[in-house]
Amino acid sequence: MIRSVLVANRGEIARRVFRTCRELGISTVAVHSDADAGAPHVREADTAVRLPGDAPADTYLRGDLLVRAARAAGADAVHPGYGFLSENAGFAAAVAEAGLAWIGPPPAAIEAMASKTRAKELMAEAGVPLLAPVDPQRATEADLPLLVKAAAGGGGRGMRVVAELDALEGELNAAGAEAEAAFGDGEVFVEHYVVGGRHVEVQILADGHGTVWTLGTRDCSLQRRHQKVIEEAPAPGLSEELRTTLHGAAERAARAIGYRGAGTVEFLVDRTGRAYFLEMNTRLQVEHPVTEAVYRLDLVALQLSIAEGRPLDTAPPQPHGHAVEARLYAEDPAAGWQPQTGTLHRLALPDGVRLDSGVTDGDTIGVHYDPMLAKVIAWAPSRDEAVRKLAGALARAAIHGPVTNRDLLVRSLRHPEFTDPGALDTGFYDRHLAELTTNDPDGAPVFALAAALADAHGRSRFGGFRNVPSGPQTKTYAGAGTEHTIRYRLGRDGLRAEDFPGVRLLALGPDEVVLEIDGLRRQFAVARYGDRVHVDAPPSPGGATTPTSHTFTALPRFPDPTARTEPGSLLAPMPGTVVRIAEDLTEGDQVKAGQPLLWLEAMKMEHKITAPSAGTLTTLPVHPGQQVEVGTLLAVVTD
Repeated sequence: MIRSVLVANRGEIARRVFRTCRELGISTVAVHSDADAGAPHVREADTAVRLPGDAPADTYLRGDLLVRAARAAGADAVHPGYGFLSENAGFAAAVAEAGLAWIGPPPAAIEAMASKTRAKELMAEAGVPLLAPVDPQRATEADLPLLVKAAAGGGGRGMRVVAELDALEGELNAAGAEAEAAFGDGEVFVEHYVVGGRHVEVQILADGHGTVWTLGTRDCSLQRRHQKVIEEAPAPGLSEELRTTLHGAAERAARAIGYRGAGTVEFLVDRTGRAYFLEMNTRLQVEHPVTEAVYRLDLVALQLSIAEGRPLDTAPPQPHGHAVEARLYAEDPAAGWQPQTGTLHRLALPDGVRLDSGVTDGDTIGVHYDPMLAKVIAWAPSRDEAVRKLAGALARAAIHGPVTNRDLLVRSLRHPEFTDPGALDTGFYDRHLAELTTNDPDGAPVFALAAALADAHGRSRFGGFRNVPSGPQTKTYAGAGTEHTIRYRLGRDGLRAEDFPGVRLLALGPDEVVLEIDGLRRQFAVARYGDRVHVDAPPSPGGATTPTSHTFTALPRFPDPTARTEPGSLLAPMPGTVVRIAEDLTEGDQVKAGQPLLWLEAMKMEHKITAPSAGTLTTLPVHPGQQVEVGTLLAVVTD
């Protein structure tokens, strides 16, 4: 019997495992870096152990420290979560050697799937369909497009799509460098890139008594940077023949390596309905809640049961309904998916959906870890109902803090190509990102008006009303890509707002404004944090492209005249680490427009900084390994 579990992880997955442990009466142990000292997973655990340092390489990736922490805290089992060392065979073996129960597959099974190249060889022997590898030295135009992939790791790291043969060598080098930095293994391989393919996976669960469950399919085709954004179960639009093929291949894969515990076998399905093995994740997946919702199971509880040696039932339960999950990230999709940092003041969703989050109100979103804030999961009897339910919940969410991908998620869920399951494929955002990140230019001003009115009430002991005639009040906000100057008067006869004909004030408070707009009553909730103002409203009849919230920055009446930036300056768009400078690049070199100059790493993602125009690199003040903040000068290119 497992009595105490250390979760060798952080954030959302640590909280998720702790929740099940509490329900089963198992005590919990958290580990934390210095950056995570006050994190929710630390506060919720029965015991916590500090891992000195901030960087993952010094903390969550130190297997020796994790084993030592488990023994010091009296834990008798270790759950790895996902990411970090969850698929590290050496760590799994070290846990077992320390006399602790490993809540995962045997080290030999992890090792068998650790290298994608070796995994493909094993799957070929087991009769699992594969994409043929491509020798990069012999690749021709006929082989394009190609996909360069890291042999180790996952999460989109070390992965490049190559559309031109001349770019292959450079992308091989770049992918290898990223893989080496992320996983300590720079091996990469090349295979055909399937245009219009779907990412479909099968959840498996195997015990130590010869039983293997295949728990249906999931579709994870909506991805950015080869990382999943929206997942659902079951995968829609598949024929029964294809489902049977996928289930059979997944079971053969599990039996071929003597698998035990929870795992996922991932496939690429092309436009003709052919399925090809991609990889096997020897751990619990981020998207496991959609399978739990459809099969009415607790996969973490089953992991614990299998680790204790108990057998599974001979057959899994029957599925019911449909579930959809959206990953809420602190990132700006309109700015190249740049991760965002800062204080998350509020994260609240309406009832009726499941929220798996690694953060709570008041937490700081830093640069050291993945930018995912939460997963939002909706279940309903049918796919249409589940999609509508999830989109509605996200649209009504109050999210105050860094920029997020919330509007993108809502629009994606309501896009005709997503609601038509036959149109799903991994190229969705390549085709539609521009339209999904373009805001309604006419929607923001009335939100800015609500912000100005609430500010007036909040600052005046008389509620903002004046008894004598006066000039209009003026307030300027930056938001939605422009500036909004609001001019209004509040008097005994109500609201007079310039540029807002047909708007009538119904109620006013420091945190709430109710307006009648062209005969329709609309209620606005206003929250202020310093000079930042968040305004939320219920969905309007404007449709999927109309945001239900806006964030503004209140601008000072007299801007600082010294705030200037030298032309050609490249400033850090986010806090992070300079991981490398372009080879042989020095000050005084001539550069071309779009030429890569350096790479920043933030929140587990690399960001390429390129020359804004052709010219001379006059300043390059940074070096590899340097930590930079938002706005730090990275380089200057003079025309």
